[in-house]
Amino acid sequence: MSSPATAPPAPNNLKRIVAASLIGTTIEWYDFFLYGSAAALVFNELFFPDSDPLVGTLLSFLTYAVGFAARPLGALVFGHYGDRLGRKKLLVLSLLMMGGATFAIGLLPTHATIGTAAPVLLTVLRLVQGFALGGEWGGAVLLVSEHGDARRRGFWASWPQTGAPAGQLLATGVLSLLTATLSDSAFNSWGWRIPFLLSGVLVMVGLWIRLSVDESPVFKQALAQAETRKADDGALPLVSVLRHHWRDVLIAMGARMAENISYYVITAFILVYATTAADVSKQTALNTVLIASAVHFAVIPAWGALSDRIGRRPVYLLGAAGVGLWMFPFFMLIDSGHFGSLLLAVTVGLVLHGAMYAPQAAFFSEMFATRMRYSGASIGAQFASVVAGAPAPLIATALLSEYDSSVPISLYVIAAAVLTLIAVGVAKETRHRDLTEVMPSSGNGNGNGVEDGDMGREEAQGGASRAPGARIP
Repeated sequence: MSSPATAPPAPNNLKRIVAASLIGTTIEWYDFFLYGSAAALVFNELFFPDSDPLVGTLLSFLTYAVGFAARPLGALVFGHYGDRLGRKKLLVLSLLMMGGATFAIGLLPTHATIGTAAPVLLTVLRLVQGFALGGEWGGAVLLVSEHGDARRRGFWASWPQTGAPAGQLLATGVLSLLTATLSDSAFNSWGWRIPFLLSGVLVMVGLWIRLSVDESPVFKQALAQAETRKADDGALPLVSVLRHHWRDVLIAMGARMAENISYYVITAFILVYATTAADVSKQTALNTVLIASAVHFAVIPAWGALSDRIGRRPVYLLGAAGVGLWMFPFFMLIDSGHFGSLLLAVTVGLVLHGAMYAPQAAFFSEMFATRMRYSGASIGAQFASVVAGAPAPLIATALLSEYDSSVPISLYVIAAAVLTLIAVGVAKETRHRDLTEVMPSSGNGNGNGVEDGDMGREEAQGGASRAPGARIP
């Protein structure tokens, strides 16, 4: 017999949960990526007009990186209240904050109108975006992971991950349409504002869907048990995470290195490199990312399903090794300047990235006990983004400016891939872990209290660390 928390939910209910998580992450990533694309294409002229073009791009990417600096704070705050109040309430708040900040950017006066106050206000709004996104990711993937069928957790939990390429697809598609239909002067004057103002409409749709779903049953069960047994020791979730899950936090941070850095090099920095070093038009570069993002969206659930069959670690390791090996061919293809070569470079890069990104949701969720899962998953993911994704376009642009070559950039991504291979290599397989565990069952630094990731073997040996009545998938 399976416990209520681990029994497969009704198909229609699960699909609604997945849709709510997906629409929310799509909108929030649309807002976040829209800023990145605009930073590469127009913000250097609109908010840093007195700088050399490449220096202006560096300053523009610096405001882009500031958003990442706020993500750990968002992870701490949203994780704390998400582990105490529930996943759903915090997801609604994160969506409102992100959408409001993006809409405000669309109304922001430029440097020509208010001078240096313009980049200051832009930076403040970017901080709000980062704070909101820091709390969004953990809640969205947990809502699905804790509702879903344990046997297919990797597949279902990968769907919120498709919000990243979907948001990239939407943001790049809108920008591509505008650059194709507007002159450069019209786009730089007012056209760039349209995608940001569109966020207001998207947020209303996202709220309508997200408010219709139920709270995670695993969290409700954990909360009831904690109240009944006084299991919550009163410590802040951050303290509990670092006390019981410090090893898992470090593994999650290491796992994010190659995934985060490669993604922003492939999708954000490519708009700079292709249009400057390879002399490709903005339209061609945008179209390349647009098509490749569609492929990225399609392969993520497939990688997630594969992780259900062979494990999270093998799929993740394949992606990290693949991205590292692809970097030199990636830039060689872009240097050719041909659309087909650019498309091949970006598409293969994003397919390999998907092998890391797809199992990441289930992998990180399975590392942490229920009462600190929101905090643990968010902290591990978002603290890594400060040193990984945040400076990636900035570092890549600086390396290009200094060496006028793609070789240092390739080595930069390869180094990140090595770090990820080490982190995931020392991790334990989590595919069979039971999410119903409320609190850590041992003090070995692994909150699940499982030394061997194969819980089926542990059961055969007579050691059951799962909740009573829970089923091993």
